[in-house]
Amino acid sequence: MVLATQDGLPLVARPYAALAEQLGCDEETLRARLARMLESGRIRRIGAVPNHYAIGYTANGMSVWDIDDALIDAVGERIGALEFVTHCYRRPRHLPDWPYNLFAMVHAASRDAALARVAEIAALLEREFRGACRGRDVLFSAGILKKTGLRIGG
Repeated sequence: MVLATQDGLPLVARPYAALAEQLGCDEETLRARLARMLESGRIRRIGAVPNHYAIGYTANGMSVWDIDDALIDAVGERIGALEFVTHCYRRPRHLPDWPYNLFAMVHAASRDAALARVAEIAALLEREFRGACRGRDVLFSAGILKKTGLRIGG
C-alpha cells in the first residue's frame, strides 16, 4: 500500500476506491488499513501538497524567528495556527551565525504581501508574547522544488 500511495493518490472523484481497485481490495478495507498505519505511526499523515506557484502564490517566504526558548512551544503553536502559515516548526540555532529557532512558511501573491503577513506575525508576537522575539528575517524562494517524502523502492 505504501508503494502504491507514495507518489500521490489518483486525481479522480473517489481516489480511495480507485486505489483499492488497483490493490485488489475494497475501499473500506483500504481506508481501515490506512487508519491503522496512521494510528501506529507507520505513516505520519495523508495530505495535499499544492503547487503554490500554480495557484498564484509566487512569493514564498520562510520567516525565521529568534524566540526565547522558554516560550517557543507556545509561540510556535500560535503562529502555526494562523491561516496563512502553511507550516511552522522549531529548529536548532547555529550560533553565532544563525540565531533563529522557529521557522514559519508564508505564501502570498507578492513579496510585499508576504512581508505584510510576516509583519502581522511580528505584531501578534509583540501583543501576546511581549519580548519573546529577539530577531527575525524572511528568506524568499527562488523557485519551486519537488516536494516528496521518503521513497521506498519497489
